[in-house]
Amino acid sequence: PWVGRRQLFVRFAAEAETATMFTAAALGQELKRLAQRDAYHSIAISGRDPLANCDYLVAVFDTEAPPLPVMLDTDGERPDELGKVIAKIDLVQVTVAGAPSDSSIERALASVKVAASHGVEHALVLCPNEQATDAMMLRAVEQVHAVSEKAQVVVHPPLDAAIGKDRRWVTLIERAAAVHPDVRLMLRLAAPVGMT
Repeated sequence: PWVGRRQLFVRFAAEAETATMFTAAALGQELKRLAQRDAYHSIAISGRDPLANCDYLVAVFDTEAPPLPVMLDTDGERPDELGKVIAKIDLVQVTVAGAPSDSSIERALASVKVAASHGVEHALVLCPNEQATDAMMLRAVEQVHAVSEKAQVVVHPPLDAAIGKDRRWVTLIERAAAVHPDVRLMLRLAAPVGMT
């Protein structure tokens, strides 16, 4: 939902990725320093399972209050952990990649529900692959609507999708918007600009 805005990224590395290690206090101070140096819209926390580091995130924001609004991008797998850090978050973005199965959507919706119950802005982001059907995506939109009418729903077609030549995406958005008032279709940016 905050796409196109200039953000500071805190990205948790996956296995075998090079990363810079920060103590909680050092990361809090670095975010404050960077926010003072230039104009940014927000801080985006993403990467490999950021809520696996929930206690660390709480320590970061307890040490140094976030200097900007904070967006947490999660896969929805840890709704209980989300509850521990939600007070420091301004937007919870739950991203479901691939073909949205019933179990992945169920877990994602649990995280959306946590954000909604705390009055925090929230979004379900669908990043479908070739195996994802329109029925799967529409079912996800119906389910998120049942959990929260205030949820933002963003659909990112695959990078190679022929948006201008294929009416599939326009039809999907029209059908989804008939079910839920805030559904958007947004193109993804390829890496390294986009974080795919």
